Amino acid sequence: MNDSVLLRPAEPIQLAWPDLLAAVGSHRVMGPHPDGVCGITLDSRQVHPGDLYVALPGTRSHGARFADQARRAGAVAILTDAQGVGLMAGQGAGSDDQGTGSDDQGINRAGTPGASGGDLAVIVVDDPRSAMAAAAARIFGDPSRSMTMFGITGTNGKTTTAFLVEAGLRAARRHPGTIGTIGYRIDGAELPSGRTTVTTPESPDLQALLRVMADRGATDVVMEVSSHALALHRVDATVFDVAAFTNLGRDHLDFHKTLDNYFEAKARLFTPQLTRTAVINVDDPRGQELTRRCAENGVQVVSTSVTVESDYQVISWTPDAQLGSRVEVRTPSGMRTMRLGIPGEYNVRNAVMALAMLEASGLSFDEVVDGLQDAQVPGRMERVPLGEGAPGVLVDFAHTPQAISSALAGAREGIQHNGNAGRVICVVGAGGDRDAAKRAPMGQAAAEEADVVVVTDDNPRTEDPASIRAAVVAGAQQVGSAEVINGGSRREAIRRALELATPRDLVCLLGKGHETGQQVGEETLPFDDRTVAAEQWAQLRSDKHSGDVA
Repeated sequence: MNDSVLLRPAEPIQLAWPDLLAAVGSHRVMGPHPDGVCGITLDSRQVHPGDLYVALPGTRSHGARFADQARRAGAVAILTDAQGVGLMAGQGAGSDDQGTGSDDQGINRAGTPGASGGDLAVIVVDDPRSAMAAAAARIFGDPSRSMTMFGITGTNGKTTTAFLVEAGLRAARRHPGTIGTIGYRIDGAELPSGRTTVTTPESPDLQALLRVMADRGATDVVMEVSSHALALHRVDATVFDVAAFTNLGRDHLDFHKTLDNYFEAKARLFTPQLTRTAVINVDDPRGQELTRRCAENGVQVVSTSVTVESDYQVISWTPDAQLGSRVEVRTPSGMRTMRLGIPGEYNVRNAVMALAMLEASGLSFDEVVDGLQDAQVPGRMERVPLGEGAPGVLVDFAHTPQAISSALAGAREGIQHNGNAGRVICVVGAGGDRDAAKRAPMGQAAAEEADVVVVTDDNPRTEDPASIRAAVVAGAQQVGSAEVINGGSRREAIRRALELATPRDLVCLLGKGHETGQQVGEETLPFDDRTVAAEQWAQLRSDKHSGDVA
């Protein structure tokens, strides 16, 4: 089955042409008017008969160049901007009053650009991304209004908080869908699909996915909302009953350019157009700023904190021997106690935020607490059991300086609670073709918290892995307290960390978490930190036993 089919509702859709035009706002129309549209896409390869094809300016091309391909696939109309219309005219495919649709909005597209949309209707708007989101929501029947919607944004903690909210919903016998970095799920079961974004789908795919979830009986949707999604209008026309802000650290500055721009993108979620109730971590200064803004724009705020007075305030928490935590939190409904199965203060924050979100939706502590306590998150402080005599191994997605500090501090708390004099050994790298300025701070953060830092490759992409490692090593060496090792390739670095570790030590493999591939050049090669750690430990044991026999 074509993956795109899974992102479309099973029942046919038909939105009348006047209703579509009403959804997109200010516009002008050229060409013949169809009766209506049956779907929407911004990828000419995924056009279905009866679709509205959206032409956006992209990083490599303008989707208007693919209009003829869309027409041949059955598109009945095109939504674009003035540039798209001009490109169509410049290709000699019709008069100036004919436009086309979009294919490359920062996404690689296959095929040869076509010439024109032919005799298709063309809707011309100033902001095709915003119009696309509004059109997609209307085409698929505004599905977010039929379910309870939870949105989570922030630099770190989105995935863990989403899993915790999902676990609480399932404990309350709800039927949640989830959308985020780890994929799409309904009631905990994976919903396979083709993906073109890492976290939050483009608006046509998002609205179709929400419609599919509603049609399959989802009562709620828990969704990670990325800064890219907010800046690029992917969640416009989606109504969140509860939206949360976890924190703000350095990330994605290759896209946003400045930290202030990055924050402003996230702040778009906390407006009356998108959110009814905001749950905000007020320990973060940017969270305090959001709280002030919500008070001004009329969005209700529920605050959470570990250090200051708030609606959901952690009174005390202690790590336990199983790398978890016992948490006492004061809530509007009284003092509550939770025992979490995931370690670290930052996960205490995530759990309290999840509790606040669930209660803000109308559920009670008693309904959701079992889910919060039992939740385990793939690739987020995930334990990798290697057997008797092995060091402890944790895998985490931490790939920002802030996340690295938090993960390693959580690991340290766990082994100290056990009365363990062991070390924290960190394997860490930085991604290629991304914000290069955060590489040294990532190394520094690792060296500040770990005893041994083994620097390796993350997803080098098209950059030289050795030069990326050198930048991380340089940052780590600024601290001076940790042993810093250039570990080479990721497989070699994991083996080196395990060689160094004693049974009392804790090895933290950071950066890739749940990922099962490594992006090297233009390829994605199979690589799973959890699998590689188990393989390398088995090989080390085998080599040791062979040496003993010899």
